[in-house]
Amino acid sequence: MSDPLEAGPREPGPLQSAPPEEVADESRPPHAGPVSQIAAALAALAVGVAGAIGSVALGLGRLTQPGPGLWPFAISVVIVVLSAVLVVTGRKLEDTERFSKASLLTAGGLVTLILLAWLLPLIGFEIPSLLLVFVWLRWLGKESWRTSIVVSVVTVAAFYLLFVVLLQVPLPRLI
Repeated sequence: MSDPLEAGPREPGPLQSAPPEEVADESRPPHAGPVSQIAAALAALAVGVAGAIGSVALGLGRLTQPGPGLWPFAISVVIVVLSAVLVVTGRKLEDTERFSKASLLTAGGLVTLILLAWLLPLIGFEIPSLLLVFVWLRWLGKESWRTSIVVSVVTVAAFYLLFVVLLQVPLPRLI
């Protein structure tokens, strides 16, 4: 009787799956290449640096009395460090995808987020947040009309209760 630990590689059984490198995923777009990986890392690095500069302008305060920029600064530093690591290791990775029609969904999400930030001080957080959640659920998430409406209303109501009523955060609002 031979030792199973000394045996060579075996074929996967009926309950085992093949190793990931052998499975071709037809639903994923093709790899965009190392240049795209590095470009994405550099873009994230620029966002992290800009965030760090902006948070320093807000004031970091002290550890015993943190200023409004301390938490954004900490997050920005993490973004800068991770982006720098990705710049160094990114040429070997294969997780970037080529732009496709599906990439437009991400662009749509970004545009709606920018609209939320623009409308927030003008008309409060209720209507823009309701529209944002609805658009993301209905068109980006392909949820039903009923689900999109109900989840949007419940989400904004929960945020209102949590931030405005319980935590008394001074958000721009209509109500």
